Amino acid sequence: MQLTRQTALALQQEGKSAYEAGDPDDSSPYDRLGNADQQFGYQYWTRGWVTARSSAEDAQEQAGASTGR
Repeated sequence: MQLTRQTALALQQEGKSAYEAGDPDDSSPYDRLGNADQQFGYQYWTRGWVTARSSAEDAQEQAGASTGR
């Protein structure tokens, strides 16, 4: 795996897709304690998953606010 910006963005998208598919945050296919490639994959996959979760939570809060909840 090349440790590049393009790879990082692809890994983040992979994490976002996993969140949208309903996968839990611990379902990363990368090992956070593994070699450099695995750690890189884990970091950016997790970043994508967390970003997707945050976006979904923000959308829910805004939807609740707009309906008068």
